[in-house]
Amino acid sequence: MSIQHSIVWSLIPGLLLLAAPLSAADAFTLKYDIVYGTVGETNLCMDIAFPTQSCGPIPCVVVIHGGAWTLGNKSMHTNEIKYFAKQGYVSVSIGYRLAPDHRFPAQIEDVKCAIRYLRANCKKFNIDPDQIGAVGFSAGAHLSMMLGTMNQEDGFEGKGGWPDESSKVQAVVSYYGPTQLDANDIPKESVPLVSNFIGGSQKEKPNAYRQASPLTYVSPEDAPMLLFHGTSDPIVPYSQAIKMVTAMTRHNIPGRVELLMNADHGGNWSVEELARTKDATSAFFEKHLKKQ
Repeated sequence: MSIQHSIVWSLIPGLLLLAAPLSAADAFTLKYDIVYGTVGETNLCMDIAFPTQSCGPIPCVVVIHGGAWTLGNKSMHTNEIKYFAKQGYVSVSIGYRLAPDHRFPAQIEDVKCAIRYLRANCKKFNIDPDQIGAVGFSAGAHLSMMLGTMNQEDGFEGKGGWPDESSKVQAVVSYYGPTQLDANDIPKESVPLVSNFIGGSQKEKPNAYRQASPLTYVSPEDAPMLLFHGTSDPIVPYSQAIKMVTAMTRHNIPGRVELLMNADHGGNWSVEELARTKDATSAFFEKHLKKQ
């Protein structure tokens, strides 16, 4: 859930983008600070990259930054959205409100609003509204999994705008994201991070901890999920990923979990492992978002 590990994966796509000259087919347009919703006097913004040349509506990949729901910003993943645009997607990096100024469920309401905005403006951005995926890192992975499991009737849609659109995505990739915040396997070092997000301890707010956990909402109609997790993660234990894949198995949800032996919370992943998981992410979205 810490910010430094959310940056690591960004370095590899960035290097690849610098090394390879753009062809006409790879060209993309990048727009910054697009307002996707408003809460009170706060404008919620996203950056969006899309192929300059595309035929017909195309899938969209949304990238969500980590930082323990407290730190980070959308600019952390500019390289990722460029990378996905070169792969033939409209791609978005979302900014969302942060704790402690904004507690749960503000972050969930914001990312849901972003998905609704993209659907409401699908013609403007040439998006296929039925093919939207989300990839996140740490706390961003948690928010991505919430987008893949929650239905409108589960609540927390917020009042940011676009209420008539669905906020659910069709595919999710999680990098070391927590799945059950009210579990006893959350390390003591991470307990204050979760408490800061929720605005109280598990004893004080048991319902909020359950409502803020992706595992609570798993059902047969949920999005396929790919989860990457290190077996030496000191912040989010890999048992959290096992819980999610167990629930997915019970409900016949497609996907898988990949455990990286002796890897931590993203910080000690090798260049080769980062490149491999990046390629696996692309292949997963290719399978589940692009129509065959």
